[in-house]
Amino acid sequence: MINHFRVARHTDKLEEIKFFYIELIGLKLMGEFDHQGYQGAFIGEKNQTWHLEYTQSKEKPIHISDDDDLLVFYLGDNETYYECIKRIEKSGLKSVTAKNLYWDQWGKTFLDPDGFRVVISHREWTNE
Repeated sequence: MINHFRVARHTDKLEEIKFFYIELIGLKLMGEFDHQGYQGAFIGEKNQTWHLEYTQSKEKPIHISDDDDLLVFYLGDNETYYECIKRIEKSGLKSVTAKNLYWDQWGKTFLDPDGFRVVISHREWTNE
């Protein structure tokens, strides 16, 4: 059994990424580092078995993704969902139409600072 899952991605917009995922989406800064030419941040939720890691270095990232590559955050209750959407939209970001219209039915899709699609969903998710 895997006891933890990390999604790691390189960026040249670390501060903007931190703002997007922490201030707008509402995740927590779990830690930061600066070593061997890399700066980075761990972003997630306490007591969970996953987190996101973003790194920045002097090398420019090469990102290749398509409109079906998504990070999906299931917020569960409508109050939390609408508060999150309100923060994101108040920042000036506009939602984009999902390629798979399923996601438009269950939430809104936004582009993070690197141009990756992030779905904020009002559905609940369980691993049971």
